[in-house]
Amino acid sequence: MTPFRSGFACFVGRPNAGKSTLTNALIGQKIAITSSRPQTTRHAVRGIVHRPDAQLVLVDTPGLHKPRTLLGQRLNDLVRETYASVDLICFCVTADDKIGPGDKFIAQELAELKTPVIAVVTKTDKAGKEQIGEQLLTVSRLGDWADVVPVSAVSDFQVDLLSDLLVARLPEGPALYPDGELTDEPEQTLAAEMIREAALEGVRDELPHSIAVVIEEMSPREGRPDDRPLLDVFAVLYVERDSQKAIVIGTGGSRLKAVGTTARAQIQTLLGTPVHLDLRVKVAKDWQRDPKQLRKLGF
Repeated sequence: MTPFRSGFACFVGRPNAGKSTLTNALIGQKIAITSSRPQTTRHAVRGIVHRPDAQLVLVDTPGLHKPRTLLGQRLNDLVRETYASVDLICFCVTADDKIGPGDKFIAQELAELKTPVIAVVTKTDKAGKEQIGEQLLTVSRLGDWADVVPVSAVSDFQVDLLSDLLVARLPEGPALYPDGELTDEPEQTLAAEMIREAALEGVRDELPHSIAVVIEEMSPREGRPDDRPLLDVFAVLYVERDSQKAIVIGTGGSRLKAVGTTARAQIQTLLGTPVHLDLRVKVAKDWQRDPKQLRKLGF
């Protein structure tokens, strides 16, 4: 009889290397937020892959980068803390981008660890066979990896193979979470991340990653019949300047309304209950550089 295996794996890589999309593909459901803008993930979200032979807990980390703000430093610290607590690491590099200084910086850091590292070439749906082959060779030369595997979360290419490779390297042991549980992140954290993702999409380039979301209250509305529940969610989007506030709200509130519609639908799907979402936008001047405000906003 095959022994049951369980353990933790984390994805690391430059911002926008496809880590969150791959996490969602392995779990089969949206847990980590994805966005075409780099530096989207700010929490190490755990997703849980349940298999008959194993339980694989995936830790999604913010992208490692050269920090320019206190927030950036804290995000890098979070990645390094994660390295220390997992059984294996996936180093993600995209198939369609040249290997840059950022990738080499991460590869050097990983080379010094005792934890096994699997190199994953992501987004193969965006590259031709020759380009993928060249990228696999280049990635192989960056370090002494336990394995090198090309995948595409979008076209589901080799996602199951990656799952098998990860499970094979986990220690033998019992399941760590109840069956059917997909994440141990609090629902409020996930809801806040979905609002932030909706706010990031479609924002013009002049708005950098200056958006933080705080859920001030999340509770079932009193006096509703059991067959018609409604969850009230009150959230504040914090930006750093008045000009950014105007961008997030949009002409006559149109942009904020669109953010609310998208986020509400996603939160309803996640929680399986109708949601009333109340969004407000406030300015917290230069919060990314202010230790007191970073603490208040949960970093």
